[in-house]
Amino acid sequence: MPLFPKKKNEKKAKGLGLTEHEEEIAQAPESPYVNQNGGGSSGTPHQAQPPRQARPKATPGNSGGGVYGTAEVPPQVPKKQSELVFHTQLAHGSPTGKIRGFTNVRELYEKIGEAFGMSSKKILFCTLNTHIVDMTRLLGGQIGLEDFIFAHIKGQTDELTFHKSEQALGLTITDNGAGYAFIKRIKENSVMDKDDRINVGDHIEAINGQTMVGARHFEVAQALKKLPVSQNFTMVITQPLKAFTQIQPRSAAKVATAPNDDKVKTGKETLRLRSTGQARVEAIPLEWETRAVKRIDDLLESFMGIRDEELAGTMVDLGKDKKSPIDFQTALDQQLGDFAFPDDIIFDIWGAITDARAGRI
Repeated sequence: MPLFPKKKNEKKAKGLGLTEHEEEIAQAPESPYVNQNGGGSSGTPHQAQPPRQARPKATPGNSGGGVYGTAEVPPQVPKKQSELVFHTQLAHGSPTGKIRGFTNVRELYEKIGEAFGMSSKKILFCTLNTHIVDMTRLLGGQIGLEDFIFAHIKGQTDELTFHKSEQALGLTITDNGAGYAFIKRIKENSVMDKDDRINVGDHIEAINGQTMVGARHFEVAQALKKLPVSQNFTMVITQPLKAFTQIQPRSAAKVATAPNDDKVKTGKETLRLRSTGQARVEAIPLEWETRAVKRIDDLLESFMGIRDEELAGTMVDLGKDKKSPIDFQTALDQQLGDFAFPDDIIFDIWGAITDARAGRI
């Protein structure tokens, strides 16, 4: 439907080659004076009135100003919303850069790469408000509007040989959302805990010659699980580059430190990153949602050998308004079908959501 309805005589005006304003002007008498009795031009000003000016029509870009409405006013430009600006540094040391205009993790890494004149493929992961390899501060799907971003880039790469003496290696895997999977936790007294060559934060680049670049965390965890027991296997490991002051005993880094709960307070907002669509500023999740995310993250580690708070948060979002586990399972299949979650873990995840919402956890 046109924005401004046109009059019936518009076609006639166009046929005469006239504009909308010209049409009205053409209908006015040619004589400068008009006989009040309708007798046409008298040639004298006796009992005559000045010609009536045509009223201009309101059109886009025309405010109706001027004698014949031809004076145009520039259209109003909508105010542009101010972009969110975040400060960032390279974790091993660098000047502070500023980044803006990203909607997902891949774009975030590209902006960091541009800020420091390097390829975004060098970035393994990012932490928030700390330059050390602290998995409790790992950047996931949300960034606080006041958070400072530290980018950890690739360091030394080695091909190492290990022996799988037990079915469970004791590694918990996560990924950066941009194609790199890495070790988030090493279980105490596990097979890998006894080998000092591997550490939290190490990127698993390949397993037995098969590249893991581009694989999701659950795919890397499955590849490790399928390795036969009592046989050797190789992994190509890339460590995050560290400054000298970051080097510490392995025992201090293998278990993630507890987060500072005072950091997150009610009323703060976060930037929610999405794999598709625009990033969105959202309020901090409710307390029960935070408890549910933590519980589901623990379940993911127990069942699948991965930790992923972003994935756990997505599950909470999908389940918080569902009335039954069947509805929840349907939503998971539609949104997260690639994970092929078994029924038993779906039931436990649904239980975590309902328990947290009811205040039981």
